[in-house]
Amino acid sequence: MASQHKTLSIIIPVYNEESTLEGLLEKIVRVELINGMGKEIILVNDASGDASGEIIRQTINRYPEIAFKYVRHEVNSGKGRAIRSGMEHVTGDYVVIQDADLEYEPEDLNLLLTYLILRNKKVVYGSRFLERENKHSYRRFYLGGRLVSLFTNLLYGQRLTDEPTCYKMFDAALLKSIPLQCTGFEFCPEVTAKVAKRGYKIVELPIRYYPRSIRQGKKIKWYDGIEALWVLLKYKLQK
Repeated sequence: MASQHKTLSIIIPVYNEESTLEGLLEKIVRVELINGMGKEIILVNDASGDASGEIIRQTINRYPEIAFKYVRHEVNSGKGRAIRSGMEHVTGDYVVIQDADLEYEPEDLNLLLTYLILRNKKVVYGSRFLERENKHSYRRFYLGGRLVSLFTNLLYGQRLTDEPTCYKMFDAALLKSIPLQCTGFEFCPEVTAKVAKRGYKIVELPIRYYPRSIRQGKKIKWYDGIEALWVLLKYKLQK
């Protein structure tokens, strides 16, 4: 694969993730991407009130050979806005979203990259539901994710099992060309809707998933699922 001169931009929105952030960053630093592909790690600190900022600074200082970029919001603005801020600093050939917790396995990024490169595709999602060994923290989140995926398929002619997945990987030029308006968790349905309306069929690959509880810091709420349904419908109706 002719990927040794290409780069993957990894956007990591961070909001009060001091308990998991260092471990996640160590994993991201250690993972070796396929065929020597480079990494660009874009950390967006969404006005965290804990030690997340200090952990970011220490990690950047510890690994001067890694291409880190650090963006800090003065006011907490939400995950979607953090991703949009990160996009302003992307210089890589591919882009993926990485949560700052430890629910996803960075080694699985190579699965998605391999598909994009070998198939010359523009978008691929990692599905938590296609890997049967995965567990899920709450039944309501599991059912909510299934419902959002079904609604997406009905509206946009897709065949997704896990529309709300964090691991969404894109050709950078494609993602940069999409005018995003999201501020919170509605990034997922908005980007899915806009990619689908451009005629792309989104392929999924199974990924590992290690869910955390609300007590451990899980932030998404039940009403974010309702908003996702509305966002999907809104962009379907827009011309």
